[in-house]
Amino acid sequence: PGGGGSQTFINAIQTDAAINPGNSGGPLLNMSGQVIGVNSAIATMPSLGGSSGSIGVGFAIPSNQVSKTVEQLIRTGKAEHPIIGVILDRQYQGEGVRILGEGEADQEPIVQGGPADLAGLQPGDIILEFESRPMTTPDELVVAIRAMSVGDEVDLRVRRGSATLNVTMTLQGRTPDS
Repeated sequence: PGGGGSQTFINAIQTDAAINPGNSGGPLLNMSGQVIGVNSAIATMPSLGGSSGSIGVGFAIPSNQVSKTVEQLIRTGKAEHPIIGVILDRQYQGEGVRILGEGEADQEPIVQGGPADLAGLQPGDIILEFESRPMTTPDELVVAIRAMSVGDEVDLRVRRGSATLNVTMTLQGRTPDS
């Protein structure tokens, strides 16, 4: 929480609660006093001199995600993020989210033995829907995957050429340092 310039993908709760450097990590409460999230990030205006403080928009990690991660840390000492095992085409502008094609990256676009491979996905396939939700950007797909749990079975709608396929896959885990 509160990390500098690193990229984070999570289905966050947006809040107007005052979150500033130093008080992230505290609880986000609803009107009944129930913890619904952990304050973790603030939106700031770009400035030449570094941090400019909160502009009134903050983000909290939802409590269901927090409890999932806490349980993993207590049980195994590590947190696992669910993955599908593909490299996404960040240049693709069409409908859906495209898996890189063969030879378009330094490594294979689909991890052998990973969820996408086991489900029969192929390089160049376009993921149109994840769990019945239309996907429009790679980041949106990553956030949707991260909202799930390792071992969850998920449904995708995929375009391959002119065909549309319904695919079911089981998410695998990856620790942040692997």
